[in-house]
Amino acid sequence: MTPTIPTPLLRLPFLLPTLFRPATTTTLPLKPATHHHRLFTTTVPNAATLMQVLRQPRGAQRARHPVSPALVNRPHMKGVCLKVINTFKPKKPNSAERKVAKIRLSSGRAITAYIPGEGHNVQQHSVVLVRGGRSQDCPGVRYHLVRGAMDLGGVGNRITSRSKYGTKKPKSAA
Repeated sequence: MTPTIPTPLLRLPFLLPTLFRPATTTTLPLKPATHHHRLFTTTVPNAATLMQVLRQPRGAQRARHPVSPALVNRPHMKGVCLKVINTFKPKKPNSAERKVAKIRLSSGRAITAYIPGEGHNVQQHSVVLVRGGRSQDCPGVRYHLVRGAMDLGGVGNRITSRSKYGTKKPKSAA
């Protein structure tokens, strides 16, 4: 004969297994309590509960800002050199004189661009090709000039990474 279950207990399904537990007199050995590993953070995880999401739906995420805003949806852009700055100092741990140029892009926007490699032939009114990519230790410099394109020559006597610096393969001494 099956026992009749009161209606309020049927609404609590997690109690049902306890109602039909067999009556045993033997005690089983208990497992030692496993302690939860302590997290190495004191911040509370910011997961919203279901009620919080229902009361106030999640907002749209903010758009990420582009690294090179003057070149949006363009890989390169032509520009004219306004001024060459040879005394640009990098940020704190580094010490050098970075070569930087002020460029007026064909869109009319003026930017600051880094001149990669050793030595350059950029001067005022030089036509140069600008690509995106910031110089990490130069604040405010978000563009690079492309070596070996237009008026900017390649790096002379470059052996490794020649394609990045616009250098042709040296003639073999055979």
